[in-house]
Amino acid sequence: MATSVRAAADGTSPPDPPDPSEPPTPPPPPARKAAGRRSRLYRWDLKATPYAFVAPFFLCFAAFGLFPLIYTGWLSLHRVELGGEAQWRGFDNYTGLWDSDFFWNALANTFTIGVISTVPQLLMALGLAHLLNYKLRGRGFFRVAVLAPYATSIAAATLVFAQLFNSDYGLINTVLGWVGFDPVDWESSKWPAQIAISVIVIWRWTGYNALIYLAAMQAVPQDLYEAASLDGASRWRQFISVTIPSIRPTILFTVVVSTIGATQLFGEPMLYGGSLGVSGGSGNQFQTLSLLMYEKGWITGALGQASAIAWVMLLILLLIGGVRLLVARLNRETT
Repeated sequence: MATSVRAAADGTSPPDPPDPSEPPTPPPPPARKAAGRRSRLYRWDLKATPYAFVAPFFLCFAAFGLFPLIYTGWLSLHRVELGGEAQWRGFDNYTGLWDSDFFWNALANTFTIGVISTVPQLLMALGLAHLLNYKLRGRGFFRVAVLAPYATSIAAATLVFAQLFNSDYGLINTVLGWVGFDPVDWESSKWPAQIAISVIVIWRWTGYNALIYLAAMQAVPQDLYEAASLDGASRWRQFISVTIPSIRPTILFTVVVSTIGATQLFGEPMLYGGSLGVSGGSGNQFQTLSLLMYEKGWITGALGQASAIAWVMLLILLLIGGVRLLVARLNRETT
């Protein structure tokens, strides 16, 4: 309106309005360059931002996971002493393990301790989770209580159990004497020592696995239990026919994780043996692969042999993971 008034005062006609059918006038070249630059920056931001968020994890993994793994593999092919230079030996460290009685003894001990600690632990965790899944008075307190052993220090728990299993004045032998049994040498004998260590592992990890099972049980649809109850199934039959098949992936997960933990068992036998803990007792009766690796690396000083043991343990864990994937695939095919 003001433009029309000024045009009338000047004696000139006002400019024609822009035609909507005509294309807009392109911006000047500097504006086009700035818009293109902002567009490229926006596209780069969309693509690079996710990688920037996950980059710290990969940097830490490369520094503290991948590099030590590769370096340990390099050391396993050399003869390395503490403070000395590496000498190429090829696969001599691995063939030396094959011919070593100490290695096979540690492997057998790792297997037996793993079996007698993992199987009862998971069975007890299943039963405990099944009880906690029902509406009990003080259920929250019991759920916290079963997790207390997991929160306890390994050193504190092992020292307490070492006193309980003491051959001279331990409470376990005292109770056995009350019921007419002879005292048991829980430290120097092979099977009693392994049972004592397994008891420590069972006490510490049963509640942790029970809570994992409990979380899986609470995800089972209640319709399945109602249908089974209408069919006349008891609670035991519901547990066997409904609960166990429904939480089978969780059971497989805990089996794999517990097996990996048993393969890497170190703290419990180390502290239980006291001054002889590194060697796994006076006769290596409970020396595990982790203890043998520690003894070779930091007591004997043979870092090459210790690295070879570490890689053998890695191969065992990869084998366990492969078996787990195979079982999971078979379960999917059958279902």
